[in-house]
Amino acid sequence: MEDKKVYVEIPEFTGENVPVAVAARVMRKDKQFVRQGIIQGLLDFGIAFKKEGCDQYDYYISPLKFWKETGYIYKGESVEQEERYGGTKKGCKRT
Repeated sequence: MEDKKVYVEIPEFTGENVPVAVAARVMRKDKQFVRQGIIQGLLDFGIAFKKEGCDQYDYYISPLKFWKETGYIYKGESVEQEERYGGTKKGCKRT
């Protein structure tokens, strides 16, 4: 029997971060679900880290990995759309 190969056309990605609010909306979950899933290593499409002297995490969600997991292609939604689904990042407080 002959092996068959399947080729998938990969969309173009800019590398721009998928906002947590957009990921949550696509997954039909709340933002805290996405944040905790990334922190605990359960959602492989993103990373979370704390900056030195900061109480809050910063998140990066890879558009390519998010597409592989969900099938959603992030095209860089406008700030207004992003704010409608969860607002903007707030600065961290120095401790």
